[in-house]
Amino acid sequence: MIEVKNVIKTFDGFTALDGASITAPDGGVYGLVGPNGAGKSTVIRHITGIYRPDSGEVLVEGRPVYENPEKKALVAAIADDWYYFPSATIADMMRFYRGFYPSFDTNRYERFREVFTMPEKSPIRRMSKGMQKQAAFWLTMCCRPRYLILDEPVDGLDPVMRRQVWSLMMADVSEYGTTVLVSSHNLRELEDVCDHVGIMNRGKVLLERSLSDLQENIVKLQAVWKPGEAPVLPRELEVLHTSHVGRVYTYIVRGTAAAITDRMKQYSPLMLEALPLSLEEIFIYELGGEQYAVKEILL
Repeated sequence: MIEVKNVIKTFDGFTALDGASITAPDGGVYGLVGPNGAGKSTVIRHITGIYRPDSGEVLVEGRPVYENPEKKALVAAIADDWYYFPSATIADMMRFYRGFYPSFDTNRYERFREVFTMPEKSPIRRMSKGMQKQAAFWLTMCCRPRYLILDEPVDGLDPVMRRQVWSLMMADVSEYGTTVLVSSHNLRELEDVCDHVGIMNRGKVLLERSLSDLQENIVKLQAVWKPGEAPVLPRELEVLHTSHVGRVYTYIVRGTAAAITDRMKQYSPLMLEALPLSLEEIFIYELGGEQYAVKEILL
């Protein structure tokens, strides 16, 4: 289990993390989402042992990860700006990873040649961004990490390779109990793979829940009212957003679909339908609704 407990981290007076807390259960996929500058990459650098928290704790399997080689050996990461030695080839980096990770699987490295058909002896710096990201996955997954940390993991990959690497990672989660923590702005992709989601903003974790609980506790309703008879809904319904086109009103309401639908029926709509929300919609409205919605600017 990965635990981030009330972590505060400042840089030159700027508070990057302000009491952030995260719990990523073993054997699942945890999606860490938030707007730019929310603190996601700072959290990841704490989990990988790069940063020391000013206060709070960052634990892997119950032990601090900072300056703890035993716990660091269980964690492998692919950053958005993946590091490699300036003149290194994939074969060179393979030898480096093999020396650093006791669990490095040389047989898996050989088998993955069929997936990542890339020149092993060409300098990585001459490869495209997509090929460099493929090299990162090739090497990192051969480390057989117990905890795989990903920051914008598939950025730069073509659609076929994106599906391939997600398939490999999900197979490791299923077969070996690998725990994956992934930060990404591609919420549609995260929705397909995540068990748990944490939403960050301004250095804090606003909420974290299983994805199923998150989707069950916020609902989109479409209602049609008689002309001029759209009701003013009571505050206890906790309506996060309202919009309408003609007589068709759309409401985003916190609560379960069954409870909210029963309550709305009291106002006698001509039509009432509950619709599922995507993770992207939940993200927008949990962060403040219209404040984060796309704004139309007249030029």
